[in-house]
Amino acid sequence: MLKVTGLEAAYGRARVLFGVDFEVGAGQLMCVMGRNGVGKTTLLNSVMGVLAPTAGKVEFEGADVTRMKTYDRVKLGMGYVPQGHETFPQLTVAENLQVTLEATGHRDRKAVDEALEAFPRLVPLLKRRAGFLSGGQQQQLAIARALVTRPKMLILDEPTEGIQPNIVLEIEEAIERLHATGLAILLVEQYLELALRLADRFIILEGGQVAHAGEAEDLRDEKVGRLLAV
Repeated sequence: MLKVTGLEAAYGRARVLFGVDFEVGAGQLMCVMGRNGVGKTTLLNSVMGVLAPTAGKVEFEGADVTRMKTYDRVKLGMGYVPQGHETFPQLTVAENLQVTLEATGHRDRKAVDEALEAFPRLVPLLKRRAGFLSGGQQQQLAIARALVTRPKMLILDEPTEGIQPNIVLEIEEAIERLHATGLAILLVEQYLELALRLADRFIILEGGQVAHAGEAEDLRDEKVGRLLAV
């Protein structure tokens, strides 16, 4: 479904990614792991077109999207939740979802209802401004907004970072349910145990390159522990 080949990216003269290769098959959950500063967020931004790669190719369902605008990738079925619980803070929860729905070019209210089914904690908060939500509630809203676009692949950048443990569990369970429906997911995650529970496959970045890749059970390898150790 998603194929990344020889991807390189930089911020000015500072190169961050060096020839990254990986694939995510239909219905798979791929976990991207690695220490802080190894290029995980840069990788997702390059995949989504937020950052233009300096070399390489990104293909989605067989189409070359390397130079495609982010909103066009969303229209193709790539749903992105960047790091930082991004919402429209002055709008209510309901308005956040409605604005996203309208931006997709259709007005099928079922898309909003389906997103709320994934995060029922948001239902009693529909009239509350997003800026007054807790960090965990904002993260749930951010993911729900991406779901409103009815993505074929959901791309999540550390959705559990800085979230209270009970909400982490809810987010994990929601990701697990979405994956069970056949939704492909590309997930940046730091917690090894969570990755073990959720992932089908994984890659570990080190110095802007893929240092290790494999099936979820390979995450128990000692080499993996060394690559993730602080």
